[in-house]
Amino acid sequence: MPRDRPDAPAAGPHVPPAPAVTVTVCRDPARFGALAPQWARLHRACPTATPFQSHAWLHSWWLSYGVRGRLRVVLVHRGRELVGAAPLMRVYRPFPVLVPLGGRITDFMDVLLDASCAGEAADAMAAGLRRIAAGTVVDLREVRPGGAAEVLVRHWRGPVRRLSDSVCMELPGLPMDGLIARVGSSRGQRIRSELRKLDAAGLRERDVPPAEVPAALAGLLRLHALQWRGRGMNREHLRRRFAEHLSRAAGLMTTNGEAAVAEYLLDGEVVAANLTVLSPALAGGYLYGAHPDLRGTKVQMGTLLMRNGVRHAAGGGRGTLSLLRGAEPYKAHWRPETRVNQRLLLAGPGGRTALLVRYVPATVRTAAGRSARLRAWRQAVTRWPRPWRPVSRRGNPPQ
Repeated sequence: MPRDRPDAPAAGPHVPPAPAVTVTVCRDPARFGALAPQWARLHRACPTATPFQSHAWLHSWWLSYGVRGRLRVVLVHRGRELVGAAPLMRVYRPFPVLVPLGGRITDFMDVLLDASCAGEAADAMAAGLRRIAAGTVVDLREVRPGGAAEVLVRHWRGPVRRLSDSVCMELPGLPMDGLIARVGSSRGQRIRSELRKLDAAGLRERDVPPAEVPAALAGLLRLHALQWRGRGMNREHLRRRFAEHLSRAAGLMTTNGEAAVAEYLLDGEVVAANLTVLSPALAGGYLYGAHPDLRGTKVQMGTLLMRNGVRHAAGGGRGTLSLLRGAEPYKAHWRPETRVNQRLLLAGPGGRTALLVRYVPATVRTAAGRSARLRAWRQAVTRWPRPWRPVSRRGNPPQ
């Protein structure tokens, strides 16, 4: 009877090979719409994702603002599982540029990477992006500090330029007492007084159920227009496409726990409303409307909205209460921390000239005098290693 050799390796369980990683580019809006279930799983698996990377927000934005034939969503799959997504579209300024979906009405833009394989997914995403960005630039705007796009940049094989973008304000996700303790005794006493006046005013706060969100947002936009009438409001907030996008996106997001709509009633009448966007790590007040008559009452809207935000941040276990973009003076009363979004410019193969010449910082573009712009351009060029290859004046055909 044969005997086992003492040095023979022990038989172990068979380990199947890891699923292959593949990259595709989605150009079909219908296919993009059908990605909702996979996208939701990826959104939850990406710890840096904000509410503005949800499928409900991005797909709704595309339906309202997208241009036919311009969709470019880079998808990374490991086996059948979606582990990375870069939601982009192609624009012309006048040369082709890849920009994130979301436009100017979106406070944070980013890619999505599954935390379990972020490096592998980012490397595959970078390769896929380079194939569709030949001779041009990927312009990632409003990337929140620490965003997934920073991982993508580390895997990018080509020139990268970092610029500052919008200023944002953030508070820790503390209960109201904790936030009041941050501002000092004098300001803290004033906030406590304002909270008592809110309670005494008889203003009732109501969470709007998902089925009623479209009607509530229509009312919010009416109040928003009244509130800003004659004071230079954002004209986009008056347009039909914005109203349709907000109603469609927030309707789905409230169902998915990615947004909340609140109405404030006085004597049974809705006098204010606001929309808060939500992710596991962040709550942010996106838009509100208040009747002008509230200015003559003792109701302080800033304190009212902050109390609602605190409920969603601290009450929901979220670490950040974001005041989103802008450094308005009323935000400073709460002593928030300043965060500056990033603008990440990634040059595709042959796109070095476009990156250096056509995407110089805004301060250079608006500098007075041709000589000042020329000096700035020369300084920019010298910062990049040579040799570098110019791009044809004709550019490249649309991808």
